[in-house]
Amino acid sequence: MTGCPSRGTALLEFEPLQEGVLIKRYKRFLADVELASGDVVTAHCANTGPMTGVLIPGQRVRLRHAPSPKRKLAWTWEQAEVPGADGEPCWVGINTALPNRLIRATIEAGCLIDQLGSIASIRPEVAYGTNRRSRIDLLLTPGDDNPDQRTIYLEVKNTTWTTGTTALFPDTVTERGQKHLVELMGVLPDSRAVLVPCLSRPDVLDFAPGDQADPRYGELFREALVAGVEVLPCCFGFKSNKIIWQGRRSLTKI
Repeated sequence: MTGCPSRGTALLEFEPLQEGVLIKRYKRFLADVELASGDVVTAHCANTGPMTGVLIPGQRVRLRHAPSPKRKLAWTWEQAEVPGADGEPCWVGINTALPNRLIRATIEAGCLIDQLGSIASIRPEVAYGTNRRSRIDLLLTPGDDNPDQRTIYLEVKNTTWTTGTTALFPDTVTERGQKHLVELMGVLPDSRAVLVPCLSRPDVLDFAPGDQADPRYGELFREALVAGVEVLPCCFGFKSNKIIWQGRRSLTKI
């Protein structure tokens, strides 16, 4: 792990995505997209939520093409272009399968070393909580030189809903998200509990709980803060062939 890279540093790079125009999303998992060639393809949509503010038929989108005998669909919807907070278009990452890998890359690049300290190892999807029926997104083991030697339980939340320049999570009632907050509080004080809102768009300046969508989540979020859960909003920019670090964002006064 090195020092924190500058903003604009690529954290993940990949083969260039292909661009098209969204026709419709349906059955939660499917989206029809017209490619530049005029062909219409059906893409897998990993984001099964309402996608408030980022689901706009007629918008430009970016797809990953990865045909495989193991996949029913060769295309995956990765990004969507939406009006940004300043009125200018910006690209948003909508694939909810990506944030865990992105936040892991963020930690490994040293972007959160000031907040987390040095990290010796990262394990994904480790069972924990009541009767060990939950799975933490990332379990971090501190490095030998980390002044806080407690294990770190880190939960990631993909965040695309906004009001102005404030990113909000969740955009719908999430009993699963509520449970995660309770489980995070449960590891304190013997371990550290960290919530990382993955702000998957570059036009936001701060983060707040989405009280309008899920008041109970907002209540639990505030309880978690008082209990000692750490919240580290991280912001990213999305290009056709990479995802770049945009820096940490502040937590709105709530």
